[in-house]
Amino acid sequence: MKRGPASPDRAGSNPAQPVSASSVPALSVTGGRYTAIAMILHWVMAIGILALLGIGLVMVHGSLDPGTVFRLFQLHKSIGITILLAALLRLVWRLFHHPPVLPSGMRVLEKRLARFGHWALYGEMLFLPLSGWALVSSSVFAIPTVLYGVIPWPDLPYLPHLADKKPVEDFFATLHAYGAWGLIVLIVLHVGAALRHHFMLRDDVLQRMLPWRAIPVSAKEKP
Repeated sequence: MKRGPASPDRAGSNPAQPVSASSVPALSVTGGRYTAIAMILHWVMAIGILALLGIGLVMVHGSLDPGTVFRLFQLHKSIGITILLAALLRLVWRLFHHPPVLPSGMRVLEKRLARFGHWALYGEMLFLPLSGWALVSSSVFAIPTVLYGVIPWPDLPYLPHLADKKPVEDFFATLHAYGAWGLIVLIVLHVGAALRHHFMLRDDVLQRMLPWRAIPVSAKEKP
């Protein structure tokens, strides 16, 4: 029995037929999304870190009057302590809430580098506030820290009572400065890796930390 022409209703039989949303390949799912608490802490720390880096660069390299520098310095300290507390809370949360698994298609070396990068960022988010705290605690100016102009924050023990604080202050200032540049490098690598996953590998790694669902790259490329 001679078969008639294929039905035009079948998918792919009509070249002019628009591609349905269901026929568009979606991003591969690799293990769910981060929890809401993890997302909130991540973006609070991300915004705070960018603010800290911007304020720090302006204070060091900008030509500002002493009053403006003092206000920025106090704001810098306030945000730094906030980042320290948020990082500690994020670590505690991480102990009891495992993150989504990495894509199965990633190589072993890539997974190790990803984990190393995350822990290096955690280390920086602890090291920078602590070194800054030690810096202001050993400062020869002994300027009190008042978080956001409201909450008094104590100095670290022992450092304010040193007989000769200048060498110690210079030491922590150097550590803090090099740590800031190290953090900038890690942020560039972190953002670059996230964009690579989204636009080149086309998996859902970036989406898992977004409060909203991003449009799959493959869907954007379809007519």
